[in-house]
Amino acid sequence: MTDVVRVSKRLSYVLRHHPDSVGLTLDEHGWVAVDDLLGALRLTRAELDEVVARNDKRRFALDETGTRIRASQGHSVPVDLGHAPVVPPDELFHGTVERFLAAIWAEGLRPGARHAVHLSVDRETAEQVGARRGRPVVLRVDAAAMTRDGATFTRSANGVWLVDAVPPQYLTRR
Repeated sequence: MTDVVRVSKRLSYVLRHHPDSVGLTLDEHGWVAVDDLLGALRLTRAELDEVVARNDKRRFALDETGTRIRASQGHSVPVDLGHAPVVPPDELFHGTVERFLAAIWAEGLRPGARHAVHLSVDRETAEQVGARRGRPVVLRVDAAAMTRDGATFTRSANGVWLVDAVPPQYLTRR
């Protein structure tokens, strides 16, 4: 049985941040040939398929032919995922921890090393995301007001909502 968590973390590292660490180059849309990835990571296709299928957050996507793979979002390397703008639900959520709140209230949510701020459609998911760094704090994002004010939202293949930034006036603590 494949160590799904370990392999998933390795795939995230390679496909989101450092493809060069194993001699790979992503195309402009973040794709890499499955065969090249398997060789670079010394995985079998069965192991890769198991990790993609069992990853609860659907972090990885195979193309329609099954010959290319990419991370669904969260890249720190330049890629254009090609997500079309979508009108979001009226409210979205972001999970964080207390120690980041002063900066968030002053500057809003910023993508940091990533290309976009990641938002959840429900409070529970945001709480799980925040819990990875400590005791979670959930922020409500007034996505309806942001959209009225010109913000553009997209949605990744695994349902994560993406936006360039969230200014503080659109945030409340839940």
